[in-house]
Amino acid sequence: METLVSELWLPQKRERVFSFFANAKNLQTITPPWLDFQIANAGPIEMKVGAYIQYRLKVHGIPLGWTSEITAWNPPSRFVDEQRNGPYRTWIHEHTFEEKDGGTLIRDNVQYAAPGGKLIEWLFVGREVKRIFDFRSKKLRELFGNS
Repeated sequence: METLVSELWLPQKRERVFSFFANAKNLQTITPPWLDFQIANAGPIEMKVGAYIQYRLKVHGIPLGWTSEITAWNPPSRFVDEQRNGPYRTWIHEHTFEEKDGGTLIRDNVQYAAPGGKLIEWLFVGREVKRIFDFRSKKLRELFGNS
């Protein structure tokens, strides 16, 4: 298993930031365009423990499906999504939201295992995951400010 930890402080109230993340459709907004990411669920998604979210994306031009399940839901401080079907052997993503310095500290802790093991992770996957989270941070700063 590999771990990626990402932190981003935004000058917004925690409830506002969490509310953005509570709408699954917003995931498309903060995902890099090169992944051609789309929510595949029909209709609105009620975020709660047991909710399934289906996506379609492309990795290096190869179309893939991904299904994740919300396994923890504690508004406005934390939620966890876990891959049930998709490109990783394991993907567990914990999102936390902490009030800090008049804004919100978003912390992502992702534990994942790449298909193909350590070599594939080292050569390709680790850099790509970091690149995706760098894009996400940049987009969130654009949406919520970075002062």
